[in-house]
Amino acid sequence: MREVKVLGPGCPKCKALDELVRRVVDELNLPLAVEKVSDIGEIVKYGVLVTPALVVDGRVKTSGRVPPREEIKKWLTE
Repeated sequence: MREVKVLGPGCPKCKALDELVRRVVDELNLPLAVEKVSDIGEIVKYGVLVTPALVVDGRVKTSGRVPPREEIKKWLTE
């Protein structure tokens, strides 16, 4: 199963990205496990300095912003 992680300590943008990613996964009925990572030590391991960040299959797709729904759909269906 592919893995998706939303990285962020819990700020409003972090929560918004987490909710948006989960909605997209549900809407597209994708077989993805979505995990919310708030531990700063884990976040730093990905080289992320600005949150929120989205990691798909171990690769950081974005950080520091909440991307548009269409961009998230593209990443999750690649």
